[in-house]
Amino acid sequence: MDDDGLSLCDSPGDLADLSMDQQKATLQSYIDSSPYECESQDVMQARLEVIVGKIYICAKSQNWLVLTTWDGMLQCWLLMRYPMLKTTRAKLVRLYYELCITPGIEVRVIRSWADMLNRLISNKSGMKRKLELEDLQLPWEPLWEALKTHLWHKGKVNESSRALITLLLYVAEQSNRYFARDEILNMLNAFIPLLTRETYAVMIPVITSFLPPSHTNLYLPALFKIWEGFNSSLIDDRFLHLAGHLSEEHVSGLSGDAGEGGAKWKDVGIWCETEWDILVSKGLGSMNVPIGQSRGASTTANHADGLGDRYGYKVKKTVDRFHSLAKIIVYSISVDGPVRQSAKQISRESPLPPGYIGGSRALDSLGRLITSTESFFHPSNSGAWTVALTTFLHRVVAEFAKRIKQEEKPDCKTPITHRITPAIVRELVNILKTPSLLALFSKDPLCVGFAQGALRGMATLQPSLIMPDLLERAYGGLEVVNETHRTTSVLSMLSGIARPLVTETVWLGGQKHLLPLLELSLPGIDLNDPSKTVCTTMFIVSAIQHVKIGDVSMHQSGVPLTDDIPDEGRMQVDDDTRLPDGTETPTPMLSRADERALARDSTAAFADWVAALFRRVIALYENLPEEGGRRNTTGGKQEESVLKSIKAMMDVVCLHMSDQLFDLILNMAFDYASTNSKSNAVRAFGQFVACLARVRPEQTLAKFLPFCMAQVEEELLHGASSIRTTAPTAAVPSDTTFHWNLAILRGCLGYGGPLILKYKNQILHLLHILVEKSKSERGYSGTGRLIGRILHTLVGIYPINSRFVNSDEWASKEFEQDHNLHWGRLYTAQDVTVEWHVPSDSEIAFVLEILDELHTPLLNKVEELVTRTESWNSSDRNDFCRYLNTCRSMWGGLSTFIQDLPKEVDNACINEETELSDLLVSCLPMNAGFVLNPSDPRYVKASAHRIRFGVVSRHAATTLRQQTEGEDHIDAVINVVKAMDTFLLDYGIGKESFESVQKSYVQARDTARIWNGQKENTRSTFVKRAQMYHCSRVYMHALYRRRSRLDDELIQEILELSLSPYTRVRRQSQAVLHNIFGYYVRSTRFALPSLFDALERGSDPDRMKGALYILWNKGIASYALSDQSAHSRYLVSLLECQHEEKPSIQKLVNSLASDCVPYLHEDAIHTDAYDLATPRVDEAIRDLESEFTASFVNRNLLQEAIDKTYRRISNRNELYSRTISSILGIVSSSQTHWRYVQMACRFLVSLMRRDTPVPEEVAQFLLRHSTSAQPTIAAEAQRGITRLLKFVNVRTFSASTSDLWLHGWINPLAQDVVVPSPSAFIELLQRPVTDEFSSPYVDKIRTGYIAWSPTVKGYKAVTNDSEPFVWDKKSSASLNAIGSGIKSENYFKDMLALWSQESSRTGTLELRSDHVAFIKRLAKMYPYEVLAPIFENMESLLSDSDKYKQRAGGEVLTGLVRGCKHWTKTSSEKLWAWIRSRLDIIFAEIKPETLTFWETAIGHMLEDRDPRRNQPLVDWIFSLSLDFSGDSAFQMSKALSTLATLVDSADRALGRKADTYIDSFLANANTNYAEGNACHNSEDPLLIRQTPYRERISKIMGELAQSREQRLLPPWSNKSEYDKVALTLLQWMWVSSYSPNAPAALPYMVDLMPEIFRMIEFNDNTELQTYSTAVLYVLSAFTPPTEYIPIILNNFVSAIKSATSYRIRLRALPSLVVFFYRNLLSIKPDGVNNVMEMLLTCLSDENVEVRMKASEALSGIVRCSQRQSIIQLKNRFASTIRKAKIPSRKDPTYGESLRKLHSAILGLCALIDSFPYSVEPWMPALTEVSRRMLQIQFLSLLRSENVLLISRRLTRQVLELPCHKPLRDSSQDTWHKDQLAFDEDQLQSLSTMLIGTSYYA
Repeated sequence: MDDDGLSLCDSPGDLADLSMDQQKATLQSYIDSSPYECESQDVMQARLEVIVGKIYICAKSQNWLVLTTWDGMLQCWLLMRYPMLKTTRAKLVRLYYELCITPGIEVRVIRSWADMLNRLISNKSGMKRKLELEDLQLPWEPLWEALKTHLWHKGKVNESSRALITLLLYVAEQSNRYFARDEILNMLNAFIPLLTRETYAVMIPVITSFLPPSHTNLYLPALFKIWEGFNSSLIDDRFLHLAGHLSEEHVSGLSGDAGEGGAKWKDVGIWCETEWDILVSKGLGSMNVPIGQSRGASTTANHADGLGDRYGYKVKKTVDRFHSLAKIIVYSISVDGPVRQSAKQISRESPLPPGYIGGSRALDSLGRLITSTESFFHPSNSGAWTVALTTFLHRVVAEFAKRIKQEEKPDCKTPITHRITPAIVRELVNILKTPSLLALFSKDPLCVGFAQGALRGMATLQPSLIMPDLLERAYGGLEVVNETHRTTSVLSMLSGIARPLVTETVWLGGQKHLLPLLELSLPGIDLNDPSKTVCTTMFIVSAIQHVKIGDVSMHQSGVPLTDDIPDEGRMQVDDDTRLPDGTETPTPMLSRADERALARDSTAAFADWVAALFRRVIALYENLPEEGGRRNTTGGKQEESVLKSIKAMMDVVCLHMSDQLFDLILNMAFDYASTNSKSNAVRAFGQFVACLARVRPEQTLAKFLPFCMAQVEEELLHGASSIRTTAPTAAVPSDTTFHWNLAILRGCLGYGGPLILKYKNQILHLLHILVEKSKSERGYSGTGRLIGRILHTLVGIYPINSRFVNSDEWASKEFEQDHNLHWGRLYTAQDVTVEWHVPSDSEIAFVLEILDELHTPLLNKVEELVTRTESWNSSDRNDFCRYLNTCRSMWGGLSTFIQDLPKEVDNACINEETELSDLLVSCLPMNAGFVLNPSDPRYVKASAHRIRFGVVSRHAATTLRQQTEGEDHIDAVINVVKAMDTFLLDYGIGKESFESVQKSYVQARDTARIWNGQKENTRSTFVKRAQMYHCSRVYMHALYRRRSRLDDELIQEILELSLSPYTRVRRQSQAVLHNIFGYYVRSTRFALPSLFDALERGSDPDRMKGALYILWNKGIASYALSDQSAHSRYLVSLLECQHEEKPSIQKLVNSLASDCVPYLHEDAIHTDAYDLATPRVDEAIRDLESEFTASFVNRNLLQEAIDKTYRRISNRNELYSRTISSILGIVSSSQTHWRYVQMACRFLVSLMRRDTPVPEEVAQFLLRHSTSAQPTIAAEAQRGITRLLKFVNVRTFSASTSDLWLHGWINPLAQDVVVPSPSAFIELLQRPVTDEFSSPYVDKIRTGYIAWSPTVKGYKAVTNDSEPFVWDKKSSASLNAIGSGIKSENYFKDMLALWSQESSRTGTLELRSDHVAFIKRLAKMYPYEVLAPIFENMESLLSDSDKYKQRAGGEVLTGLVRGCKHWTKTSSEKLWAWIRSRLDIIFAEIKPETLTFWETAIGHMLEDRDPRRNQPLVDWIFSLSLDFSGDSAFQMSKALSTLATLVDSADRALGRKADTYIDSFLANANTNYAEGNACHNSEDPLLIRQTPYRERISKIMGELAQSREQRLLPPWSNKSEYDKVALTLLQWMWVSSYSPNAPAALPYMVDLMPEIFRMIEFNDNTELQTYSTAVLYVLSAFTPPTEYIPIILNNFVSAIKSATSYRIRLRALPSLVVFFYRNLLSIKPDGVNNVMEMLLTCLSDENVEVRMKASEALSGIVRCSQRQSIIQLKNRFASTIRKAKIPSRKDPTYGESLRKLHSAILGLCALIDSFPYSVEPWMPALTEVSRRMLQIQFLSLLRSENVLLISRRLTRQVLELPCHKPLRDSSQDTWHKDQLAFDEDQLQSLSTMLIGTSYYA
């Protein structure tokens, strides 16, 4: 709201914090681009001192809400780009860091401080940091302590903890660079012990956020060990993000900024080989491509996170995993190995080529990754994975380009040996080119965008490799007329590569293609295809913005064609650069002279193209739908977007035309305009004329103005626009010519400035006529827009030339003759000369004349009309609307004409008792080029005009509001609202307009640069930068404006109109009002009393509705509820709305009450009434004193602020008490509706504070309604009692107020338990608790998973019969009230009756945590005797067969068990005696539908409790009989699930019994019931290579071998012992694979793999076969430790090779392919060779299905990893086919010969399948093989069906070659290229295979 600092967008700038001189130089480039004098640095330093001084006072006086408004002022100062001293910046960072960790502050406020911290640090990737470690050091411990208090918060004490956790982790990420390096080990000692399987979801983000980016050797090894021990998508995200950040940070190794703290380069970048294998394997798995039968991602990590995040930690942070992976790869690239030889350099007999692509291991990994996923880029194989793949491509290219450019800088610290070489650049482009080209025509527009981004980057890096292919596709796509998606993709792609295309220095050879491509793109301008039209205009804009549209073929070049630019500016392709071997280009490489000659000749077609473009645009205009609607738009959103894009295109085209072509288009436009008038193209053609006027206003005015003025006058004379209307209506056909010419006039007069003065008299005359004669709404609205355009043109400050070169160069003769040499030129900021329109005295005088001659008379008429509103007729209303609209339009065009004087504030809305007017924020006074300032003698006159406009508007509003003329006045009132809107808000520039200018600059800047550190850009970009900087200065005047008396009166009028009975008026006024609240200081507080008054009894329902809609706004609700003057009344006013029965209003009240609850949080109240000491903040602000002058803090103001602090706190507390009393007073009435009781209950619960006792009346109210018949009221009241009692507990255990907010409360029974050693500590926990001196209870052990903390928290036992606690005495009245209420006879009876009702629509039975918490809190606070009545009411429920009554009883029982934690010994014994006697009854009543509920309830009882507290329950669970051979499956299931619940919730209770149970489970794995469960007990699950139960598993495997031979025959085979044991083990492995610690089960799975393969064979047990296959697949679902990969792979290979059954091979091959792919980048060459050898063997398998499956597997493996072996394999298979001789079927060798032939054919088919979308050089030769097979078909020996099928198999594969893509719908575009790979004989062979040799075929 108005008191909150507006969140200003960080405008992109290039102020990297270099040296102060460089900063000043950068600032000077901004200042030099401004058209007026800017402030000096001394002046801005003084203003910074004022701002920081106010921040100092607010921080010292703990006025946090006012401090946030000065944060906004600091943002404004930063937006001005002035340099700040490093010491000042560092101390401000320290201040905001300390503010962020100040306890007890509202999250919203901390978020604003964290944002400011980020702005001050501003560490942008690729840019020099503003602060180094030597400039700033921050302590990490305070932040960790602040964060730690929220990690495991007490129940619901702090409901905002989750949001605050995310926020504090963000602060840690921004600050970790400035944490001391020698604290890294201390951090690890603090974090690692707290990392457990329950807490990893929050502790891993903590670790990655806190650790500094230096001295990585201290923590990376440990983190990788942790990583490999977890199966978690969250951990993958965080660690990949960290690895990407560290790779970029340490790309320079020990030579980087970190010095000795830098990471040393190892095997691959900063990673050792093992770490690299993990990183790339995780990256490959992240691509989520479907492998095998599944079309989804085969990963269990996401499911595991759902199981592991038991406490529901949701740390919100979007991690771009693909960006992180791209950084890891790019910043690890260097020449670190031998270079792999090309295929031509290797003889056929040579082994696989050694070395790496480009000599880089990282690049080689990238190549393998891309190769393995290449087929998934094709449009016909798209899916959810395509976005991931294309995102990765785009990120790799972007990061690679950034690294290259960084290494080109002279101050680059990366050693020469680690830098990227030209060979690496070429290889990377070759790797990424094919997938990018494939994805270019994807079905997903997002993927297309990413692919285009990647191609754009590569076209800049290696244009000679990319541009020819792109041009080939461009011509093909533009020539195709029936595939729109290809055309749009091509046009979008051309937009991205426009600069390389037209710039000789980037790519020699592209300029000559510009005109042909432009000509081919013209058909794309088609109204029937809006998206294609938009893409076409984008391409034209992108290309033309870099060139001059002019014919240079007619000129003789003034310079030699080859010597016109220095050598360093050329693209080095002519002489010493050649393409790699084997690369073909579709376009011939010519010399520089020839290319220039062709480019010059091509410009002769510009004239024809421009004329054709004009005609095409006109044709589109003529086919537009008719204009109409409220906003007078043309058609719908699509048509509007088309017109917007056409306008942008014509802007650029007209701007860059030569004089001759401009005259041509101007004449064509005039001829068309003077002979046509199209009603559907009025606005569009006006915009087109504006494009002409913008470039050459003088010629355009001379051409159009006389004609159009005469036409307008003529039309008006004959009655145009004479039909009076005041609302938007369809245009009258007879007015078309009038509107046509009026629109042209608006276009003509929108530019030109001084040139308009030449037509001054004619314009004034025309305006007079228009104002008097234009009586239709469309006519006078158009007139108003015309006047506004004229005034803005005259006195606005705006740039006037955005051509791609400076004006002096454009006008030079040399440029005119050789402008093609300058196409695509880039500038630096210092080289750009920005031309501005700055109003002259003559223009100002003309504006004042218009105000005198038009504005004053019109206001006079408006005033006269206002005096007689009661007698208005339709003519009067029309006159009023059009006159006022004209005046409003004038001031809409004069937003920067008058600079406001400092206003005299009549009502500052200050509470003098608690606030200071000197601390109210005000606008930052910047020079912004306002035309008239108070020192100008003309200021008074102009200001008087404006003030009178405001006064008249206010008077009109007052008068019309008081009339009751009904709907007749609505249009007049709407116009008055718009007039007041203009007066109040059309000053300077608004937020939306500023953000639009800013966005335009950002888009232009990012389009022309390839990395964020690029200093050069197009001239138009720097012009937009200058405009943005000017607008930012103007924007400062629009913010934080003070209110004068007239402003207040106008705001009041708008407020009243916001409550109007007419919906149109209300909506319009409310929109204006919300904007006002954002700009005027304290305007919200000014308006709130009137809004509350509108809700009082007797108010009109429409006024109430209007007020409620305004108060429903989130910003207003947030402000009102944090403001002392409005807090209470806001809530009370809502509760008093019961008097209005209108349903719509009651619905509004209910919604508003629900939405305002989050703003009632205790943190919000405490922020305003803060009473804690803040020594760290005080120290930080004291440090700031040395940065400024001695007087930068006004000591008197500081003291006054401190004095008012105490009163502010006191008032806030008094307000709190009054609010509670008021709410209770309202709901105590018997007439209060139950919905309002519910609202009041919700308010009271939300208003509870931990530092203030709750009044007794509130406790009584909540208790009374906790058994309400309305379930929602009862639930809210019970929640309130729970919260009340919790706060009593907290206050009792807190020694001071600060402990309440620092979570420093300490239970008197608590004590620190030393952990001497893990074994001794575990032994301690097994000892019985007999007295207070024996072993303490240890409930929560959040340590010990990896390492142990020195101590853990324990509790002494309560061994006597006296109560251990004396509760907060100030809360005794509330406690007594609740205690006496629950002791009443019927309280628990009524409550349990409510709880026993069916409450779920779905019928599911779930444990309701609110009910459990309610009973638990009662049990904690009251002794056994008080709760005695609950037992008799609960007993009947527990034994009831009704599941809902069971649930109610179970919830009470759970709450009692949880709450009896510190009961006296006697009370505990009574409770447990009662429970123990009924456990068997409860267990007996558990049915299948209640089993899950009781599992949850028992788990809740045991969770986070020392098992010794619940010893009777634990003993009872252990006593349950586990009868694995019993008659009832459900009875065994109940017992097992109960035991599993104990293990899961209180595994310590197992102790030494764990091994016993495991033995029992494994021994009974042959149970008749499929639901066997297995336990895993390991003190350190990260020891994933330890297998304590391997002997037991080995024993089972031995038993399985015996029982396998004894399997029963079908159909009883599934009853066999083997099947039952095997299925149990498979289910255990399956479930384990979906858990976070899945790697711990991997060793057992590996041991069981041989037996799993045997299980596959049994097709008589479908379930066994399904699970065994699934387990083999799930081995690939998580990344195993690298040493297991060869073992698993060898198991696959061995099993397939040695299998005696074909079924094993048939089912194992697909699993092998999935595993191979998922771990491809970690498999060594030996492993690959083994797999290939095995597949070649399987190709000759006796079973044809195995052979076919092996062929599919071979195809996939060759495609993703073995392309270098293709030639050898092809030769081998082809040779076998050629030598094939099939003997007679009677021959003994017939079968073997047939199999051998089929094997070779399948091998060739596999090779063909491995390249489904391209024709490789080796493929055409296969046609000869195919012909050989066709010959074989005619041999008499081949009559057998088998051989015929074999030959058909090969023929089918050949027919599916990409050369036959014309037959396939998916790829019809490459045959023209693919056919070139075949010679004439091969094409004939193909033809024969396609159509045969038959005459009739």
